[in-house]
Amino acid sequence: MNNNEIDREKIPSPNGFSRRDFLTNTAYLAGGLVLGSSLLSSCNTNNQSQNKTSKSMQNNKRKLGKLEVTALGFGCMNIAWAYGPPSDKSKAIEVIRKAYESGITFFDTAEVYGPFYSEEIVGEALSPFRKDVVIASKFGFEVDPVTQERRGLNSRPEYIRQNVERMLKRLKTDHIDLLYQHRVDPKVPIEDVAGTVADLIKEGKVKHFGLSEAGAATIRRAHKEYPVTAVQNEYSFWTRDPEHEVLPVCEELGIGFVPWSPLGMGYLTGKIKPDHQFHKDDLRVSATFPRFTKEAIIANQPIVDMLQTMATKKEATPAQVSLAWLLARKPFIVPIPGTTNINHQQENFGAVDVKLTTEDMQELETAFAKVKVVGNRAPEAIAGAHDIGVSIGTSSAGTHGKSPLPDKK
Repeated sequence: MNNNEIDREKIPSPNGFSRRDFLTNTAYLAGGLVLGSSLLSSCNTNNQSQNKTSKSMQNNKRKLGKLEVTALGFGCMNIAWAYGPPSDKSKAIEVIRKAYESGITFFDTAEVYGPFYSEEIVGEALSPFRKDVVIASKFGFEVDPVTQERRGLNSRPEYIRQNVERMLKRLKTDHIDLLYQHRVDPKVPIEDVAGTVADLIKEGKVKHFGLSEAGAATIRRAHKEYPVTAVQNEYSFWTRDPEHEVLPVCEELGIGFVPWSPLGMGYLTGKIKPDHQFHKDDLRVSATFPRFTKEAIIANQPIVDMLQTMATKKEATPAQVSLAWLLARKPFIVPIPGTTNINHQQENFGAVDVKLTTEDMQELETAFAKVKVVGNRAPEAIAGAHDIGVSIGTSSAGTHGKSPLPDKK
């Protein structure tokens, strides 16, 4: 198992086929204790599980603005970056295509993931099914197309256009279904950004416009210039920042919400313990995320415990309850869990079959209200790029957000 993956072997799956089942069957085969019919039975179980997931996805569609997508999407960051080294190309393509076979039609990537590698893999993996899927990507960081050197934020209109042309080539497509500004640029009016994307939409190169880590003031300004389809901010059971101003403005304006890191960067699966061995390139430790110190991992265990209690009640896993909780919060929320492990992927997708009642949600909220999350959601160096109003303790009320106002002519 890669160090960038979380060990979920011992978590039972309501879909009937877990990683532990697979490893057990493999061990039996190696010892000659089962016949070919047993292997066939195991494969049939796996196929039945995937068919059930695919049917559930087909029956669970949601709207981001006017854009229809599956209730869960698939985040394609992990295959290229963040929690360890990039996945092997063939494995990365396999995991993306397995998501499609499981009924997922919404795939999320970004230029900076790699950089470039995630978009390249997504483009190749989905090219046979391009007409059947929704591809979202993001611009906003200046990255040298040759050296891959990162040079900070850049949302100047001419640079957006250059970016999109390169993104289209990497994605092997003639249009991007949902194009987000990855981070608000404090040097470029959001109206200029929205206007540029609007022009790209008129040209057919982009279909929908989105924002990431944007606060309410910025969202309102952008939406006034051109309708915002979706906002992608961090949101999960232990990260409630969007609730104080971003979710309300999305609901008011009819904008979809896409939570990134819906499993709390893996912590909410319940398999990150104080002795967890992180890869040396894992962003959670290399960038010193406050919630991933040994002390914070120990202190936040009660949050996992309450998810496990509900998971036991629902014959599910903590990861599935975490995703089901997001789905139950608002009908316009579409989480995008990502992984490089197909078994974890299938477990995540099983969340669409975990239904939390009003009473279940109240039970979780009552328990959560009794604990204090230890550690900020991001280190200061990363949080500094977030817009005003996206994090608890800040508000964009009475401001114009982080992006400057347009020059008055």
